[in-house]
Amino acid sequence: MVDVGRAAQRGREVSSRVSKEGAGWSCTRRGTFEDLLPSREPFSWLDVRTVWRSRNEVLAALFGDPSGQVRARWVASQRARGADPSFRIPMDVGPEFSFLVLGDTGEGDSSQYAVVPGMLRIGEDTAFAVVASDVIYPTGSGNEYEDKFFRPYQDYRAPIYAIPGNHDWYDGLGGFMRVFCDAPSLEAEGEGFKPSPSGLRGLLWRRPEKIDEARLARARERRSKPEQQAAQPAPYWAMETPGLLIVGVDTGIRGDIDAEQADWLREVSRDPRPKVLITGKPIYTRNDYKPSKLAGGGTIDDIVTDPAHNYVAAIGGDVHNYQRFPIRVGERTIQYIVAGGSGAFMHATHTTPRVTVGGLHEDDYRCYPLRGDSLSFYSRLYSDRLRMRWLYLTPDESAALMSRQIGNTPVRDIPAVPITRRMRWAARILGGWPMPFRLPVGRVFHRYLSELSDWDTPPFFKSFLHVSVTPEVLRIRCFAATGCLPQEIEPPLEDEIVIPLV
Repeated sequence: MVDVGRAAQRGREVSSRVSKEGAGWSCTRRGTFEDLLPSREPFSWLDVRTVWRSRNEVLAALFGDPSGQVRARWVASQRARGADPSFRIPMDVGPEFSFLVLGDTGEGDSSQYAVVPGMLRIGEDTAFAVVASDVIYPTGSGNEYEDKFFRPYQDYRAPIYAIPGNHDWYDGLGGFMRVFCDAPSLEAEGEGFKPSPSGLRGLLWRRPEKIDEARLARARERRSKPEQQAAQPAPYWAMETPGLLIVGVDTGIRGDIDAEQADWLREVSRDPRPKVLITGKPIYTRNDYKPSKLAGGGTIDDIVTDPAHNYVAAIGGDVHNYQRFPIRVGERTIQYIVAGGSGAFMHATHTTPRVTVGGLHEDDYRCYPLRGDSLSFYSRLYSDRLRMRWLYLTPDESAALMSRQIGNTPVRDIPAVPITRRMRWAARILGGWPMPFRLPVGRVFHRYLSELSDWDTPPFFKSFLHVSVTPEVLRIRCFAATGCLPQEIEPPLEDEIVIPLV
């Protein structure tokens, strides 16, 4: 049995916030995660077929997102099958329990599997886990769940629930609903996929794959123990525990909430218990505020910030790293967390400017990887790919550059590194230093080039959350996974926050 408190104490001593070694830069032995990997070749974001299969994101942006219409059909189907109309999940966990949160997991490659050993170690005694966004890449197909869900988590001995992400919606949510809600396929009526006025959306839209039921049944055998079974009523739900309500919302492809789910969210939020929101899209990320619109007016964050609703934290996936924003709202602080770093390619943190959003002071903002490590990571990758050795920035050089650029208090000790012209231009190209004429390199890098930068060599800078609950306190810890053996044995603790519940 793992003492998570003691493991956390050791994790503090070996984290990236303490040393370069804790970040995995001196990695000489890869972790045991490689023994778990499937033998088949994983997909690549550099493959044009992957991009084409993911085209619904672009079509939804151009011609409108049909997720709300299709979700309404799934919800009606579930209610007709006898699901609890309030979509509550009663949890027999007692007043003190813990659970895991994983975000954006399902690439099925080294970066996903590198998280597994530490997750199993830290999560040994947890009551359940939640996947927040993008269970399966690239299109949520029910035929890809074996290597991207059932195999990696076959030794996790508790139930796993999930909130879908935009990639799960590229399959019309068919795979997600089949696996997590045991729902049969919707009849192929075409509703929700009506062409735009120009007819292009209907012509180009990627339709759901037919699920190979025999293949899925074989995959399910990997998590067939009674204690691993979970059944959730819909793509959004509320977990009932004695002292905490965990509310999961489905933000579809573009992040908006349909009228039926919005009404449900308002109703469930009236419960007087303290609440944690888990959502497919983060409300705060980088230096941006994205509150997610509700059909009929208002936003998700309007509900979260209403003091009558008693939300203490909002955790979102979609962005592939860890960030935390302690935002002051009236007389209280709400912890807004990005937790999408549990398997997919890493979104850069070094392109995040000095944080001021929500009135937050930069030194109160947390991220993993640290900006300097993110810059060094990408400089190493692109210097190799482009055969431009001058582009490489060491972890110390990158930390010095980012500390100068952001003007924050350095997290770990930085040796005296003179910032040269070569270093500044390398950082400019990688989005970590201002370009002349204010060219938007940072945002372009974050939005597009990160997706072309997946790699299978440690350090990976992956992460997951361990959340423990007592009647008095909610404690959220962010543990790292680098893919290196030392961090696999002692998962580094990158962040910890204690939230009073009374």
